[in-house]
Amino acid sequence: MSWLEIISLLAAACAAGVINAVAGGGTLITFPVLILFGVPPMIANATSTLSLVLGISGSLYGFRDRLAQVRPWFKTFIPVSIAGGWLGSLLLTRGSEEFFTRLVPYLVLFATVLFMLQGVVRRRVAHRTVDLQSPPSGRWHLATALLFQFLVSVYGGYFGAGIGILMLATLGFLGFSDIHGMNTLKNVLGSLINIVAAFWFTVSGLIDWPRMGIMTVGAVIGYYLGATWSQRLPQSGVRKLITVIGLIITAVMFWRLR
Repeated sequence: MSWLEIISLLAAACAAGVINAVAGGGTLITFPVLILFGVPPMIANATSTLSLVLGISGSLYGFRDRLAQVRPWFKTFIPVSIAGGWLGSLLLTRGSEEFFTRLVPYLVLFATVLFMLQGVVRRRVAHRTVDLQSPPSGRWHLATALLFQFLVSVYGGYFGAGIGILMLATLGFLGFSDIHGMNTLKNVLGSLINIVAAFWFTVSGLIDWPRMGIMTVGAVIGYYLGATWSQRLPQSGVRKLITVIGLIITAVMFWRLR
């Protein structure tokens, strides 16, 4: 690898870590950069996934003070996230990606619009609004959220760009209101989805190890900076930033798949 490629991979992974810590969608930076330097698409996807999942430790450390706040929700969301991540990675390595890839821009657009309108959704289910410590009273809302989380996890195991936006939309539908707590839970679940996918990609021999090592360093730095910086902003500011990121991701994905 040339110095230009090394610096580019470090910068891309760092930027992806920041974006993933705040909202999600960092794969849209690392994946194209790997493609630009001649890495085959499937290997680029697998390498990007593994480097970002190893880098998530920086994000979880940045959100360490809030882990206790979201721990009661682990038993609810972790099983469906792991199952969906495994199924998605299996589909990528053994099936055709064309159909699912065409759905990606619409999924991200739907989630971004839902996140923009979650204030309206919360008012419609005001009697169900909860904090991060209590389970929702509506079984229908919880069942719907778990189904959506499973589908998001399948997509996350398959490609993963924008799963942060989708998971934030799921939590908003349930009535969560603390954006920083939502980000913490989203990062925990996202890491588990990517761990399952990365394990399957590694077993399948799809990892470019030298590039993965370089990108992991950048991702750790980016995740930590993103997790720390995002908590210093007002919640309204973080929501606006997440919305902008979601719209940019949607536009880029429509452009890539036109």
